[in-house]
Amino acid sequence: MSKRSNSLFQRAQKRIPGGVNSPVRAFRSVGGTPRFIRSGRGSRIVDVDGVSYIDYVGSWGPLILGHGAPAVREALRAQIALGTSFGAPTENEVLLAEMIGEAFPSMEQVRLVNSGTEASMSAIRLARAFTGRSRILKFDGCYHGHADSLMVKAGSGVATLGLPDSPGIPPEESALTTSVPFNDIDTVHTVLNRYRSEVAAVIVEPVAGNMGTVLPAGGFLQKLRKLTREHGTLLMFDEVITGFRIAYGGAQALYRVKPDLACLGKIIGGGLPVGAYGGNRAIMQWVAPQGAVYQAGTLSGNPLAVAAGIATLKQLKKPGTYKKLESLTAFLVRGLHEAAEAAECPVQINRVGSMFTVFFTGEPVTDFRSARTSDTRRFGQFFHAMLERGIYLAPSQFEACFVSLAHTQRDLLATIRAAQEAFRIAAAAS
Repeated sequence: MSKRSNSLFQRAQKRIPGGVNSPVRAFRSVGGTPRFIRSGRGSRIVDVDGVSYIDYVGSWGPLILGHGAPAVREALRAQIALGTSFGAPTENEVLLAEMIGEAFPSMEQVRLVNSGTEASMSAIRLARAFTGRSRILKFDGCYHGHADSLMVKAGSGVATLGLPDSPGIPPEESALTTSVPFNDIDTVHTVLNRYRSEVAAVIVEPVAGNMGTVLPAGGFLQKLRKLTREHGTLLMFDEVITGFRIAYGGAQALYRVKPDLACLGKIIGGGLPVGAYGGNRAIMQWVAPQGAVYQAGTLSGNPLAVAAGIATLKQLKKPGTYKKLESLTAFLVRGLHEAAEAAECPVQINRVGSMFTVFFTGEPVTDFRSARTSDTRRFGQFFHAMLERGIYLAPSQFEACFVSLAHTQRDLLATIRAAQEAFRIAAAAS
């Protein structure tokens, strides 16, 4: 019984819209009361009622080292002693930019910002200025932050709550965004031909994470690269989720595709608010104060976020890190598959590296349309059955789960045992 969570949620709803500061947290699609979290350490979080959970949300991806990682805690303690914000350049900003550039060769220059939304919004403005074009092409179900021009068929949060794309966005703004099915290269080709010399950028999550985990079809990203070059259109990778998650160099390294611009976030802040965009030096020279494309932020390059990010990346760079993440996640997903089959509960589990999604559908999930064939009621049954057994998953069918370096074999076995019962409960739901 989550007495304190229930009480806090009632209080929160009086002062905070919906009682939460980001919509999916509200448990609207799964029902019940969101757990208010008091603390986290390693692979576990503890709610205000003292209940402990094995966590596969990881603050929606940033905590690849787990909660309260010693290296991150030490970096933050050291920085707090020096100061929390200066509104002036710091040495660590340079170091983080260098580390990003080494991992992502496409990002010859980098601008640090405060969130993934800021990163994509700023990169879009830059792409429009550089190309002299206005139209943006995105993909159904891909979320790039809540900037007006990108809130078209925007994936998880909107889909979870069953909302239209969003009131408050001028029609003339959304009219400049064209959204097409993910993995559909033929439609991309058609759109680029139709709007010849109008499309400034194609923005894509190279591995979608905001309609659940959806992998690019073989050759899809490579064909996007070829088409955009042919049409003088910039290719922009939104690697806010995949950056440093599926490989040290993100999807660009894994799939060997070099975009013109890229957006990062989450892991590069080690759990603190952060974002970054960067790319080819010739393009980035357009950003103020070097160029005329204005973008600024009081807390951009915040010393705490930068210190946590550097500490995280140093840990990730150690030999064997991604091999361990791959092994842990493969073991867990294999166990989940077997549990679902034993329960005769039809699911599809998509995985790349240490991110995965269990879709409650019998149809392969390759885009937003197929993701939405999922039985969200069964997912809700599964979610609550797992929660009752001490497993904390994202409260939405259309999100990714994340494994961290802090997860142990014991955690994974406990999760698989819980899933064996949870899948039976979900299979029985009509």
